[in-house]
Amino acid sequence: MNRVPNSLIDDLADDLAPVEPIRLSHGIALVALSAVATVILVELLDGLWRGIGSGQASGVFFIVNGMLGMVGAASALAVLRMASPRVGNTHEGARWSSAMLFLLPLTALAVLGFGGLTTALFNDPYGAGCFLAGAAFGLVTAAALVLWLRRGAPVSLNAAGTYTGIAAGAIGSFAFGLACPIDTIGHLGIWHVAPVALMALAGRYAIPPLVRW
Repeated sequence: MNRVPNSLIDDLADDLAPVEPIRLSHGIALVALSAVATVILVELLDGLWRGIGSGQASGVFFIVNGMLGMVGAASALAVLRMASPRVGNTHEGARWSSAMLFLLPLTALAVLGFGGLTTALFNDPYGAGCFLAGAAFGLVTAAALVLWLRRGAPVSLNAAGTYTGIAAGAIGSFAFGLACPIDTIGHLGIWHVAPVALMALAGRYAIPPLVRW
């Protein structure tokens, strides 16, 4: 049988170039580097609280900042995996840890009552500063995760954007929390958790256009 030569396949193949495979370990290293860079940036701009190592910090300080760090790590890992979608690629850890984080404002409400919570919201002179700083420092992690997503092929862009925002807000708030000496549940449970909510909302709408493929 005589076949008619078709150069279409050859033309398509000429444009192909080898691509380095995405390795999860490289993404984890990238996020870890961005977190360390964020902490160093906090130290340079604000200075870390020296009371952490001298026994002045309360248990609430370590619990809240520890939860923020864990939520940031779990959400960042979910984003890294979203860049390489596959069957059975679930994100239950990020989902549940994010939900648990919002127990902190509820704890503040239970401990302080509505009156005390209102005071913590409107009469905290450092609250707005911690809120804005936590979100701003989270941009370092957000940039790293966006770069990683652009290398991959995320399927659910809205979910990827939301979890990127959660990871960025949590890591940014964790890093700045190491410089904040106010360790009450009213302050930490509200103003240090609020950046996570803000960045999640921002990531949901701002990040999908940046990584669409």
